[in-house]
Amino acid sequence: MLEIHNSLTGRKQAFQPIDPPRVGLYVCGMTVYDYCHLGHARAMVVFDMVVRYLRASGYQVRYVRNITDIDDKIIQRAASLGEPIEQLTRRFTEAMHADADALGCLRPDEEPRATAHMDAIIKMIEALIEKGHAYTAGGDVYFSVAAFDGYGALSGKRPGDLRAGARIESDEAKHDPADFVLWKAAKPDEPSWPSPWGDGRPGWHIECSAMSTRCLGNHFDIHGGGLDLQFPHHENEIAQSEAATGEHFVNYWMHNGHVRIDDEKMAKSLGNFTTVRDILAAHDPESVRHFLLSSHYRSPLNYTADALDQARASMERLYLALRGGERDDRPGGDDKAYAERFQAAMDDDFNTPLALAVLFDLAREVNRAREAGESDRADGLAGELRRLGHMLGLLQGDAEGFLQGGSAEDPAEVARINALVAERDQARARRDFARADAIRDQLIGEGIVLEDGTGGTRWRRGR
Repeated sequence: MLEIHNSLTGRKQAFQPIDPPRVGLYVCGMTVYDYCHLGHARAMVVFDMVVRYLRASGYQVRYVRNITDIDDKIIQRAASLGEPIEQLTRRFTEAMHADADALGCLRPDEEPRATAHMDAIIKMIEALIEKGHAYTAGGDVYFSVAAFDGYGALSGKRPGDLRAGARIESDEAKHDPADFVLWKAAKPDEPSWPSPWGDGRPGWHIECSAMSTRCLGNHFDIHGGGLDLQFPHHENEIAQSEAATGEHFVNYWMHNGHVRIDDEKMAKSLGNFTTVRDILAAHDPESVRHFLLSSHYRSPLNYTADALDQARASMERLYLALRGGERDDRPGGDDKAYAERFQAAMDDDFNTPLALAVLFDLAREVNRAREAGESDRADGLAGELRRLGHMLGLLQGDAEGFLQGGSAEDPAEVARINALVAERDQARARRDFARADAIRDQLIGEGIVLEDGTGGTRWRRGR
């Protein structure tokens, strides 16, 4: 049975959906004011993996990931570029989709935008005021943390701890330093929407509560996001959602660890981030995806160029096992052990490092079967390798294409190398070994690995 580490309880728990086999999953998405960095990519890939495995396990997953398209950072970036906000957010939303598609991520079933859900946001704030959990102050609306008894259950940060050493700025009218804003009064030259409290725009936290409950209901199965969102964002989501609806909000909270560079969290605010598109310009997408899944999703992941090179070498090992052929029918007998081990790893809180180890063991078995002349068994095992890899979003491409450079390879360059390999085969056939050796030396000098066989010569990119 699948067990998930629940950030709310701090332990693994057996996964029991509210309404099986249906599963509601909400993931905090991007604030679209810049290109995605590798930390964003990790969240996208991790929860794509979760969706794929849940669906492969027979669950009917409704996957919702929001887009924050109104925010202080968005307003500031648009002003600095002299670009309309709608144009800026549309441009970076398209860039985010392109990055996610390149990394092999499935599109969410629904991708709500904050600016399209103002009615739901305003209704939730009205409910909070009516129930005594929020108050108006000078055109702003604040959530009263003291009025919600369960505050701090997710993060362990209690209101008293938040007040210690805090102070209220002179331009703030909130009653308590721990309180947080739900609605901000309009400022000159900033976008705003009409509300019962005057023109303004929502605070960040209320957006996700309104969109998640609008899309999945007041009570749903899984809420995910990066570890940096646990406090205050997710803590505030719980407080305002449960205070507004009177229902338990989410059963399982999942948080992926940070991507780090030189043991420091990657973040735009720190200026040490590397964009996904910059990384994909130098590394193939599947190797990047492998790297992002090579550590357990809750653990920190340290980014280095060497780590991505190692991920490329690992993907080559898997694709080399598929190169001889594969069949869709699953193996039987003792070979079922690989699927069982893979499932056991994934059922243990989505343990992708252990699941990847099973894939490499299976790839070795494919190669042993081929060397032993058991071509039917090898092809069946290769089909199983492909099937299990798909649950991680890996092995989605053509083996030959990947080994010959992947999606980054220029088709004209592939054609040139193919022509040289064919010319070398012809030279060998007519015993012109001088020409054959010259071509071999040329290709080796270009980093091409040649593999001679009874059916001719195949090639792949070396490292």
